[in-house]
Amino acid sequence: MQYFDAVGRRKDAVARVRLTPGTGKRIANKRTMKEYLARETLEMVVEQPLKLVGLSDKVDINVNVKGGGLSGQAGAIRFGIARALVKYDEELRPILKKNGFLTRDPRMVERKKPGRPKARKRFQFSKR
Repeated sequence: MQYFDAVGRRKDAVARVRLTPGTGKRIANKRTMKEYLARETLEMVVEQPLKLVGLSDKVDINVNVKGGGLSGQAGAIRFGIARALVKYDEELRPILKKNGFLTRDPRMVERKKPGRPKARKRFQFSKR
């Protein structure tokens, strides 16, 4: 059976995506995508690249994802799906690129600085 592998990353999440021609099954960490992501908005995020190219019910997706929180994981899955779609059909690349699905989001959590309670927050100033 032919399949297309890709890796997607977002924040601290890493998603290994395997795309196979099929009927539209979605599996994440041995659970259904609906069960795993728990929020409708996150499911929509994951489905975006598939809906854009019109392959929602023509491919099965199996994902192993770890690290980060649910939102970061959903972003990583979306990126992985987009990369796998390009391997599946190179002609989809311009469409996905134009909509920003092939760009790695570089934003990461800023580190905590010494002498402060958080990354940017200062302790309350007292004049006296």
